[in-house]
Amino acid sequence: MNVTNRNKHRATLQAIPFFSCFSNEDLSTIEQIIMEKSVRKNDVILWEEETKDYMYIVFSGKIKVVQMGPEGKEQILVIRKKGDFFGEMALLDGKTQPATVVAMEDATVGLVSKNDFETHFLNNDKVLKEFISMLCERLRESWLMLRVLSFDNAEDRVRAVLNNVSSLYGVKDMRGTIIPLKLTHQEIANYA
Repeated sequence: MNVTNRNKHRATLQAIPFFSCFSNEDLSTIEQIIMEKSVRKNDVILWEEETKDYMYIVFSGKIKVVQMGPEGKEQILVIRKKGDFFGEMALLDGKTQPATVVAMEDATVGLVSKNDFETHFLNNDKVLKEFISMLCERLRESWLMLRVLSFDNAEDRVRAVLNNVSSLYGVKDMRGTIIPLKLTHQEIANYA
């Protein structure tokens, strides 16, 4: 990452709990190892079989994590936005994740290699505790999606998806809760 982008992305990194465990000096070192990649809307950021090589940090834009069904139908598993990250589980256990990641809009992501991840993250007890907490949160997200998928009625599934998206990304104002994601009807259906 160049110096200008490092300064621009520092606040994003510090808002991620396990990055906030690092001293300013350590964070500066980590910023130097992060490779930056720009992607366009609908570009595949990574295919399922590539997930064991890097951890990804979303610096801008929104991305979706999807699985393709047998008939080629897309199932959205989760949407990630600025300040979110993914791919860390594959770095921890060496297995690929059964999903593909696609940009929903133009985006910038940072990549941390497996080697750098092991060197800088796995040797820090505070970071490991944050990872455990984050993994618990992701497990709860998965349970919620399983619950959504168990609903017989499509309307109930859509309601549950909108409630989930609202709780994750919603911004409260005088009108109620605004969901600042541009989701098409098809994307909502794919999520549900």
